[in-house]
Amino acid sequence: MRHKTLVLLLGSAGLALGAAACRSGTTDNQVEATAASKSGIELASMDKSVKPGDDFFNYANGSWFKNTEIPADRSSIGAFYITQQELEKRMDSLMADVAKSDAAAGSNERKVADYRGAFMDQAGIDARTLPALKADIDRFEAIADKRALASAIGSTIRADVDPLNATDLQTENLFGIFVTQSMSDPSKNVPYLLQGGIGLPDRDYYISSDPEMAKIRNAYKPFITKSLAAAGLDNAEARAKRVYDLEAKIAAAHATIVETEDSFKANNPWSQADFAKKAPGLDWNAFFQGAQLATVPTIVVWHPEPTRKLAALVASEPLEAWKDWLAFHQIIQSGPVLPTQMHKDDFAFFGTTLTGAPEERPRDKQLQQSLNGLLGDAVGQLYVAKYFPASEKTEIDKMVGGIKSAFDKRIAALEWMAPETKKEARAKVTTMHVGVGYPDKWRDYSTLEIKPDDAYGNYQRALQFEYRHQLSKLGQAPDKNEWWMVPQIVNAINIPLQNALNFPAGILEVPFYHRGADAAANYGAIGAVIGHEISHSFDNLGSTFDSQGRLRNWWTPADLAKFNQAGQALVAQYDGYEALPGLHLKGRQTLAENIADVAGLSAAYDAYKASLGGKEAPVIDGFTGDQRFFIAYAQTWATKMRDAALRARIATDGHAPGQYRALTVRNLDPWYSAFNVKPGDKLYLAPEKRVKVW
Repeated sequence: MRHKTLVLLLGSAGLALGAAACRSGTTDNQVEATAASKSGIELASMDKSVKPGDDFFNYANGSWFKNTEIPADRSSIGAFYITQQELEKRMDSLMADVAKSDAAAGSNERKVADYRGAFMDQAGIDARTLPALKADIDRFEAIADKRALASAIGSTIRADVDPLNATDLQTENLFGIFVTQSMSDPSKNVPYLLQGGIGLPDRDYYISSDPEMAKIRNAYKPFITKSLAAAGLDNAEARAKRVYDLEAKIAAAHATIVETEDSFKANNPWSQADFAKKAPGLDWNAFFQGAQLATVPTIVVWHPEPTRKLAALVASEPLEAWKDWLAFHQIIQSGPVLPTQMHKDDFAFFGTTLTGAPEERPRDKQLQQSLNGLLGDAVGQLYVAKYFPASEKTEIDKMVGGIKSAFDKRIAALEWMAPETKKEARAKVTTMHVGVGYPDKWRDYSTLEIKPDDAYGNYQRALQFEYRHQLSKLGQAPDKNEWWMVPQIVNAINIPLQNALNFPAGILEVPFYHRGADAAANYGAIGAVIGHEISHSFDNLGSTFDSQGRLRNWWTPADLAKFNQAGQALVAQYDGYEALPGLHLKGRQTLAENIADVAGLSAAYDAYKASLGGKEAPVIDGFTGDQRFFIAYAQTWATKMRDAALRARIATDGHAPGQYRALTVRNLDPWYSAFNVKPGDKLYLAPEKRVKVW
């Protein structure tokens, strides 16, 4: 399934100031810097002509920003890209090994090899995909009535949304399914139904008066026409108009991203009989049959009002419009395995028009992305066997333990929090399960058929396999150790219902984690990532779940008011940042991430200081420990984006762009003393304006 999400990009840099930067040598109370010690910061990335109190992002990253060009096949670049490049080199080597192997039929390695062979065979795709695609479209063309339409819509549903863990809210299908622990009963898994049905990333693309959004809409309409014509459908322009008009009505029915974040409003268990009463217009019995959900007694409706409106649209809009819509969405969700010209057209719109990338990624890199999404554990098992031995977990586990302890101490020291609230908050920390590197249990792919000469079929079967896998969890007790990311990815995740964290092997590399580097930079980089994910359990979303993953308000009214007050201050702070002329960040939309940044960096700093055991940190490369800590943090947010990608990020993403996340430091008192930041400096915040959520 296409996921038109923008990857966060990070980077690295360095800093030196005043007397602190001039200190040398050690004392009995200092940690001795040995020859093996490395500062862990990139001095060449800095622009020391910039005053850190005026522009800390460019102080840490200015030279990098000036001298770095965004690759033609990228919409942005940064530290994630640096780590991703190394990971991709490893994956290239792994794929070469797989291609040469003589793995047994049915083994994971053989499935990966066969998927690779079919995906890389563009001539084979050109010869075989279009007939298979047309067969699927013919099935939609044969729909004779609204009951058959409901069944067809149900048959397209996939497990391709995740509002809690990965915050993946977009699906081309009319609805998306998410299967995980019940928000009311931690002992069982339930299916969640979410809104979908649009081809553009978010409702704003259809309804915004922004001229740039209008340009995208104007480019989207001829793209729909071109796609339908290439698939062999007649009257493509008239069909495209019906598709766009229908999508515009679907978008108008959608909840906003901010509305979607409210878990209390999302917890709506409906029996199957409830659907016909509460959302008439769609033949729900036929839909559930098509979606393989007919025997599921209760489904949690995440978006009740949009669900009602979408069902009503099925009744009110012409059958022909829905058939055209199904055909077009079958095309765009198959983008990676389309014939050459259709694939180029797909990239020209979704890659260039939407994100500004002038060139497409090489085919072998597209393969890696596709494999990670569809055979992720099969590849992950091969990846960690070659590149991530179990011994690598030890140091990160130690750091995680230190940051958890620091966060617990911060909670214990809160003067404004009542004892009963504090007790549950600390329980969340102590019971939090942390997965490092890779899962304890791997996915079983034995029932997934992968053919060496059927890229389109492999892609569709893999999507269906994932859907069946997710449905198989229904009726089972939740697995608290379940991973929601593959090891070979540069990312990390907080899982609120499981009260768990995943730190995949892919992110435990430079520039986030420097083996052998001094502790300051590692705590400022990967330590801040760890603190960030821990803190998600206590942001405006995670704080609504208790230590067992149950959705409930465990706060006293006074505590909740104090927490919300701090949140509003952070909203105002980020609303004030202007990314492009007239385009401000959306502080409410990014609040959860901003809370996690502030709290996570604070906990990482405390853990770093505790790791020194009362000794003073060494001066390395002319920087004190505190300076290296904050520079390393800012360098992980080195980011350069094309304007189109920046606009898309602000419109659709819950994360602020990296250059603004680097400014989290404004809220930490130690940053001011480390860099002698004073009133009058552009980034200076008076002590009472510095947001301290935890």
